[in-house]
Amino acid sequence: MAATVLSNMPHHVAIVMDGNGRWANKRFLPRIAGHKQGVAALRRCVKACVARGIGVLTVFAFSSENWNRPAEEVSGLMDLLARAVTSEVAELKQNGVRLHFVGDRLRLSAAMQTAFSNAEISTASNAGLVLNICFNYGGRWDIAQAAQRVADSGQPITELAIDRALALAHVPDPDLVIRTGGELRISNFLLWQAAYAELHFTDKLWPEFDEAALDEAIAVFRTRERRFGQTSAQLSLPPESTTPAETGQNMKVG
Repeated sequence: MAATVLSNMPHHVAIVMDGNGRWANKRFLPRIAGHKQGVAALRRCVKACVARGIGVLTVFAFSSENWNRPAEEVSGLMDLLARAVTSEVAELKQNGVRLHFVGDRLRLSAAMQTAFSNAEISTASNAGLVLNICFNYGGRWDIAQAAQRVADSGQPITELAIDRALALAHVPDPDLVIRTGGELRISNFLLWQAAYAELHFTDKLWPEFDEAALDEAIAVFRTRERRFGQTSAQLSLPPESTTPAETGQNMKVG
């Protein structure tokens, strides 16, 4: 499907995919059934982002705090992810999607780490949508590991040095952060990167999130005035009147 790019569209959309368990509970199903529907919702969202010309999609699949959930649910999530990586990569590769798994892999099994690496290698040459799957990820972990990397390198610890050492340094910061499920918080997701993102919260549970819900979030985003520390009057000046440093916008290239 050809991408349709509109003006003032978010380049990078990030999503806290919340509500799988509640979706299942409402239907008297085991929580893992909700997570399976969540995978289907992610598949649908990826296709919708490709169709809309969005450059980067980052999703919060498993936080570093999710290990505290019941062991049965955690085990089920690991099995579900392993199957999804095996079954989905071929289609993602065919559709030009480039995969990145973002997070601390040390706690994952060797088989899972290998599956992540193989999926990334398989899609590395794709030039379409960048899909970041944050798994065993936390914003505080990300900042801490970036600071440690900078310190180990002997560089001065500056904002730019930390920014370049973050786990998502390969893409620009998110323009739009969406959280499903009705909660009004970002829950340790992209704490550094979301500094200037527009936030959108929806009551829809993640398995219910569809193309219309994505379009609604984008429509809200397109009404926002993004000033990056400037005034509205400054934004009306010709582009040559301001410099990237004055705008405060992230200059990373995705």
